[in-house]
Amino acid sequence: MYEGEIKTLKVEDLAHGGDGVARTEAGIAVFIPLTIPGDLIRAKITKLKKNYAFATLLEIIEAGEGRKEPPCPVYEDCGGCQLQHLEYKKELELKNNNIEQLLKRIAGIEQYKRNKVLAADDQFRYRNKAQFPLSIDEKGKIKAGFYKRGSHQLVPYHDCLIQHPLINRILKASLAELNKREISIYNEEKGKGLLRHLVIRVGICTNQALLIFVTNKEEFAAKREIAAKVMAAVPELKGVIQNINSKNTNVIFGDKDITISGYSYIKEYINQTAYLISARSFFQVNTLQAEKLYNKVLDYLGDNEEQNIVDAFSGTGSIALYIADKAAKVFAIESLKSAVEDGEKNAELNEIKNIKFVNGLVEDKLAKILNEEKIDSIIFDPPRKGLADETITLLNELEIEKIIYISCNPATQARDLKKLKEKYELLEIQGVDMFPQTYHIESAALLELK
Repeated sequence: MYEGEIKTLKVEDLAHGGDGVARTEAGIAVFIPLTIPGDLIRAKITKLKKNYAFATLLEIIEAGEGRKEPPCPVYEDCGGCQLQHLEYKKELELKNNNIEQLLKRIAGIEQYKRNKVLAADDQFRYRNKAQFPLSIDEKGKIKAGFYKRGSHQLVPYHDCLIQHPLINRILKASLAELNKREISIYNEEKGKGLLRHLVIRVGICTNQALLIFVTNKEEFAAKREIAAKVMAAVPELKGVIQNINSKNTNVIFGDKDITISGYSYIKEYINQTAYLISARSFFQVNTLQAEKLYNKVLDYLGDNEEQNIVDAFSGTGSIALYIADKAAKVFAIESLKSAVEDGEKNAELNEIKNIKFVNGLVEDKLAKILNEEKIDSIIFDPPRKGLADETITLLNELEIEKIIYISCNPATQARDLKKLKEKYELLEIQGVDMFPQTYHIESAALLELK
């Protein structure tokens, strides 16, 4: 096999990143975007490695079961979604299978209660947050969109089908105002230019929104006028923030926020729990599915209202607040100071008094809490990279009765469960589809001390 070769392949499986997987006569795995299991295709080999290869789809000779026409006009170029060409029922089946296969292959765990992935009621228009990179088109106009698959080439599109409609309205109004002025767009390679990203957050239950301009420097001459115009055009927009990020990095936010106009936060609800959300606070992107996830956490915690619980990587305290009445005391650990401040405001807003918010890294703060307090259960909801080795070592040494491990990356979750399985038994795992039309899946695992 060689790069540029045209091959006829039968797609057998779906990889974690959403690509179809076929195998050559020699058993080499070939990853092909925009394909599904059952597809018979012609594909061109684009990259060849020792044990696997990548290819682009040229022709579908015979469609696999569950293939459909994607509704988005830029879907084949844009990297925002990966599974719009797949019927939703089939998408859920493949996500279920993905969780099971990762646990088997990475963690070596096969004995546990398997629950079907909790489907989303809304398969489109569900995202409450969008982070838009920007570029200048051939006419000199500022455009927003998402990066083309596997690149930093922008695919401009201003009516994304998985974003809440209010996000798209604010995006269009913002671009209209920005394009009335001479505003430079940040160039990653040169490290120059003013505007880096537009970030928009929406309260699904409250219909409130926050707009954040991420800039390379603080000086932004027309910002107050732009904010006033966009807020006038979109009455649901409650605040406009400037975030300053002068670092040469692919991390979106910097450390400084300036309120340009209106409020610095929006209000949102999960069930009856209220939340104030600021520019950089972590909050689940699918509000309605978050309620299903948090109800599962309540189920895992059981009925012991005298237990002490740690909510590690707590963000704005979304889980801590939701489960507070199931505990004597909750310790919420979060590294971002502004999120901790939001969490404290949220506790006051909900008249909850049994949460102690701790600002710092989980790796640093968890040991101190476990040494000073009797903790019955720990809830982890870490970033995609999973848990630090020192945290896993600590759990194995101190032997906590119950661990609930929530993850948006089942691969790193499986890796961490492998390291915990000598001391802890995986009783149950629950997938929650927070991200329809994409390969991403949230999963909650219940572990108990052996």
